[in-house]
Amino acid sequence: MNKYWSKLVSQLEPYVPGEQPQDQQYIKLNTNENPYPPSPRVLAALKDSIDGSLKLYPDPNSLQLKQAIADYNNVSIDEVFVANGSDEVLAVAFQAFFKKDQPLYFPDISYSFYEVYCKLYEIEPKKIPLDQNLSINLSDYTGENGGVIFPNPNAPTGKALPLSSIRNYIEKNTETVVIVDEAYVDFGAESVIPLTKHYPNLLSIQTFSKSRSLAGSRIGFAIGNRELIEALERVKNSYNSYTLDKLALIAGSTSIKDIDYFQHTVNTIIATREETSRQLQALNFSVIPSSTNFLFVKHQSVAAETLYLKLKSQGVLVRYFKRPRVDNYLRITIGTEDEMKTFLQRLKDIINS
Repeated sequence: MNKYWSKLVSQLEPYVPGEQPQDQQYIKLNTNENPYPPSPRVLAALKDSIDGSLKLYPDPNSLQLKQAIADYNNVSIDEVFVANGSDEVLAVAFQAFFKKDQPLYFPDISYSFYEVYCKLYEIEPKKIPLDQNLSINLSDYTGENGGVIFPNPNAPTGKALPLSSIRNYIEKNTETVVIVDEAYVDFGAESVIPLTKHYPNLLSIQTFSKSRSLAGSRIGFAIGNRELIEALERVKNSYNSYTLDKLALIAGSTSIKDIDYFQHTVNTIIATREETSRQLQALNFSVIPSSTNFLFVKHQSVAAETLYLKLKSQGVLVRYFKRPRVDNYLRITIGTEDEMKTFLQRLKDIINS
């Protein structure tokens, strides 16, 4: 510990993203990126924008992007908040809503940034265990709380809750903000965005990184009641009013308008996911039904860590979590059809060796 560090910094355990080694060319199935490029319209729009405009600040209100998101989701522009990826949206939301006297509820096996942000912003966490089937059971989220957050679909399990379950919970938990982290919602789950019109404490957070192939642009957004959005804007504009750069604003607003391309890539990934799931089950894997662009699996006889290390040695990266209850699972991002064929062949060779 450096003597110049604050006590808070010395206690932090930062989020660890999926590894990105540079020693060789890998098939990357470990960070849940979209294997397909962004919409061709995005690339054309970016080329047209590379001129003298970059010497000027971007629109601090991101109006063009907000309007595109609002139009697509049938909400008002003042019900939309944008920032640098959903992680920054989450960071702002934690500061805006969760610094309360009561703890923040979230799943024990979930996106690990929730716990990191609790430590950073000095928020008391209360981790609610997934049930024996590794599912979120909202009936366990009772009692006084300072807020609730959970992903739907959950990560790393890939499981999704039906909209009816979430609605029933929000009707009971009316005094604090409920955030549904919908990073993977486009791959098979139901979004809570329509419910935000009826429940003033509900916030949906989404990203352009997964289903819209713009992980490199860092675009995230939230949709909710105007007063929730105003709170987010107050926090953001108190530390950086220019959170999104001009290229990200152009990429995001163009991408969300190309509905045909979006649906094509999402449907292709879903089809590849289902075929990969069938192939893995034939190899004696237990596969959790997924509503995401990844699969969470375990083999009946070969340890997950062994498979992870052997796949890595053969140029395939998957995600391994050395954590209780899930330390025998692998999370496998869905790549292109060719990438998944290569992955499955190398996996077969490992299992049969």
